[in-house]
Amino acid sequence: MPRLCVFRSLQHIYVQVIDDSQGHTLASASTVDPEIKSEKDSKKKTAQAELVGSLVAKRALDAGIKQVVFDRGGYKYHGRVKTLAESARKGGLKF
Repeated sequence: MPRLCVFRSLQHIYVQVIDDSQGHTLASASTVDPEIKSEKDSKKKTAQAELVGSLVAKRALDAGIKQVVFDRGGYKYHGRVKTLAESARKGGLKF
């Protein structure tokens, strides 16, 4: 099953759907993507994480991925990480 891996820095949040058996990234999204860059400038970090979560869910579903394992990368499950996960669930991913 693919892994939804999250990395957050002080200013940005990045997420990838990774197939560990082959070592390939199947889908990814971040706050530096051109699709969200214009929308995110006026929003707070948690709202930006929500945009990233819905974008990665859309890209994963387009790639045929419906179920993933959530890898929070050692970050606590609150704030931006929690918002991203909930947004990905609303977008149609199951984990």
